[in-house]
Amino acid sequence: MDPNPIGFQHHDHSHCVADAVEAADRSCREAGLQLTPVRKRTLEILLEEHRALGAYDVLARLSEDGFGSQPPVAYRALDFLTKHGFVHKIEKLNAFIACAHPGELHTPAFLICTSCQAVAEAETDPSHSLLANIAETTGFRISRAVLEAEGTCPNCLASEK
Repeated sequence: MDPNPIGFQHHDHSHCVADAVEAADRSCREAGLQLTPVRKRTLEILLEEHRALGAYDVLARLSEDGFGSQPPVAYRALDFLTKHGFVHKIEKLNAFIACAHPGELHTPAFLICTSCQAVAEAETDPSHSLLANIAETTGFRISRAVLEAEGTCPNCLASEK
């Protein structure tokens, strides 16, 4: 488990987008699923941004690229990508972000910068968390947990100095 969140550090962005799209395409083929052009472009849009985007923001970009301007275009693509683990929904923002660990069973925590709106995905270990302990003590079985924290990212903190 990598303790460093993905999303705040600098990297070869074009390489990251191409690798993630290729991995998603391969994963879909192996599972007998179709990464249609609109689904692929939706994933690319989210990967290009490295921040959460609302469905209507995605729809605007899809429309610019000739995929139509009706909301179901974006919602269907986002639903597919979320269902198959390529995208996460950030509940606090009612927005979506590309998964930093597609194809891996994981429980992410999202660090949301309130200054620049960047979102980083960090790994958590739900089996050793306070929430897991409380659930076990009360006899509750967690089926899904979303951990989101708001604050200031390292880049914005550095610019404050």
